[in-house]
Amino acid sequence: MSMSTPRPKRRSSEFGGGRKFAPRRKVCRYCVDKLDEVDYKDLARLRNYLSDRGKIEPRRKTGTCAPHQRSLNLALKRARHLALLPYTAEHIRITGMVIREPRMDPRGPRGPRPPMDSQAAAGPGPEAAGSPETTAMEAEPAPVGAEATA
Repeated sequence: MSMSTPRPKRRSSEFGGGRKFAPRRKVCRYCVDKLDEVDYKDLARLRNYLSDRGKIEPRRKTGTCAPHQRSLNLALKRARHLALLPYTAEHIRITGMVIREPRMDPRGPRGPRPPMDSQAAAGPGPEAAGSPETTAMEAEPAPVGAEATA
């Protein structure tokens, strides 16, 4: 039997030894706020569960419980489908991660729109669509300064 020499003991500071820092256990924000369902229209809350590249964050990182994580995934996918949230990092680069509210006009605030008449909303009638007068007027604009002949 050969006797081997005992290995030298490592110091606690060597190789990251010593006491490990135990992080505080994360809690589910939906359980704390006593919310039963995850709403896909609540964009402010849903943005916290997306990474900077647009990926859905895992439970181990966010601390969400299993039932809420399942409904959270569904809500995020629904919001993506309705273009309320981005799918990829390229969408984030293009849009700058500006999330619009669901009821806002995507073209920006324009104020109230005037009411439309029923005839104006219907458009031109079938007799006006094929008349040569309307097609000639649409095809060639009047020269500037010319008087209208009627």
